Amino acid sequence: MCKSPSANATFTFPLQNTPKICIHYPEGVQFLSGPDRIDRAGELLAHGSLVIIPTETVYGLGADAENPDAVARIFTTKNRPMDHPLIVHISSADSLDYWGVNILDYARDLAAAYWPGPMTLVVQRSDKARDFITGTQNTVALRVPGHETTRHIIDALAKAKSKQYSGVAAPSANRFGKVSPTSLDHAVHELGDYLQESDAALDGGQCDVGIESTIIDCTGPNPVILRSGAITETDVTQIATLSEFESAVRAPGMLASHYAPTATVRIIDSIDQVNEENEAFLALAEFETPNNCSRLASPGNATEYAQVLYSALRQADDLGCSTVFVIAPQGPGIAAAVRDRLARAAHGE
Repeated sequence: MCKSPSANATFTFPLQNTPKICIHYPEGVQFLSGPDRIDRAGELLAHGSLVIIPTETVYGLGADAENPDAVARIFTTKNRPMDHPLIVHISSADSLDYWGVNILDYARDLAAAYWPGPMTLVVQRSDKARDFITGTQNTVALRVPGHETTRHIIDALAKAKSKQYSGVAAPSANRFGKVSPTSLDHAVHELGDYLQESDAALDGGQCDVGIESTIIDCTGPNPVILRSGAITETDVTQIATLSEFESAVRAPGMLASHYAPTATVRIIDSIDQVNEENEAFLALAEFETPNNCSRLASPGNATEYAQVLYSALRQADDLGCSTVFVIAPQGPGIAAAVRDRLARAAHGE
């Protein structure tokens, strides 16, 4: 059952006919603003602080990828298992040969086609990518984010360290296994109590994509998609033929249960399967809202569905709903990535 929200606020992604539940920011969190905010973010990262940063996919909890103490704090802040590899965000494909070795031609072609953008490439690691980043694997996951602010922060980190190249390890800015944040409000609301006074947050607006990057294993003769995302199978096959074999590489977001709100997520095929009252509902706009359910969002297509997915699941928790009934988008491409996230959020149901 959903609780009645207070009557005095409004949602960033509005629930239909539902007022906002206010976000209360924890004391001590530094909010970087003004013309020097990017340089300040780079300096804080260089000194071992954590910085919540925007990307086009979801907000990340960033640390200097070459600082073992800072990276260790990512794991403790998120309550993330230490053997889970992290994605290293770099500012351009020029950094590929700093972090990786023996990089195959098709990997470079994928980078040229889809970077900056929501695609992560897994390549053989160099000695710069150490065990605390790779989860002790001999591979490293690299991405050039599409959000310009974050690319500038990575360059500011390099400048603060007087180095040509740098990288920011930045998993999603949420507690491990929970719903990823697509706004600064979401990230600070969830992690603010776990940050230190030396840490900071930087606002980059609402995330354009809304789900995590596609992860591609580029260590074999042909690429293997490890995690689906906005860069689709069709996109990849325009560059290289996908492998028919599975990969043994571990990557973020591959657990059966992940991206889960407190509410139970139930995937249904039609509104006739809604068997409870006063719960939440999420589906494309073409589906009518079941009686006595709170409509979380009405995306017009799969791309919009991805953009509002995590925000909607968080809103269900804010309302105190015990169940979210979901009709997933059908078809290939980003619709398949949305179904993947929903299946993991609903694992066990």
